[in-house]
Amino acid sequence: MDYRLLRSTVEAQPYPLLFVTISGAHLYGFPSADSDYDLRGVHVLPPEDLLGLGVPTETIERSQARENPGDIELDLVTHDVKKFMRLMLKKNGYVLEQLYSPLVVHTTSEHEELKAIGKGCVTRHHVHHYLSFARNEWNLFLKDSPPKVKPLLYVYRVLLTGIHLMRSGEIEANLLRLNETFRLPYVDELAARKKEGTERGGLGQADVEFHEQEYRRLTGELEEAGRRSTLPERPTATNALNDLLLRVRLGRR
Repeated sequence: MDYRLLRSTVEAQPYPLLFVTISGAHLYGFPSADSDYDLRGVHVLPPEDLLGLGVPTETIERSQARENPGDIELDLVTHDVKKFMRLMLKKNGYVLEQLYSPLVVHTTSEHEELKAIGKGCVTRHHVHHYLSFARNEWNLFLKDSPPKVKPLLYVYRVLLTGIHLMRSGEIEANLLRLNETFRLPYVDELAARKKEGTERGGLGQADVEFHEQEYRRLTGELEEAGRRSTLPERPTATNALNDLLLRVRLGRR
């Protein structure tokens, strides 16, 4: 992973950044040799952009294609800090995965503070995010004919992340690390196929039927984990996020 090239892209962004981390297949533990880099982060709009007549740039998206050998392909998305904080308060597990990604391209002291505060954004209602997310990923898996390995890995990644979060209150998005606990025998094989670039090979009907049973079983486990979760009903971090937002926006330490 060439962090130097990734940082050069980040440094070209127009606004100050609180953090940029790597998401996608690299975070989930099963990148192929040709996987692109999904960079996600938070930028800080200056007060004049918010107070003037113009429309503030809450989200910035930038893509870089692979044009020559040795190039990297990447997709960079950053949200303004206020938008990101609002997403944190809306049982959005996806943004928390970005916040806590251990693959850090750019960080600040405010990033560390945001991670500490973010623990107060996790509630038992995040179960609904992961149930909906898993259902969407399963439908994408079934769209291919025959179904492929890559979208199936995403199904399991979402389900195990959700179950782990409901049971422990911790964000863990790496499927292989999660499977050290869940010990699903087929996960390592599927991940190996993905890493080797053979994920485009289709799955047979018997495989699809087996994985449908597993999808339904793990969905049931996620629902049960949500019912049994001791996580709070509502976020407790609103005031702390508001305080950090004002300090960041006004340039106070």
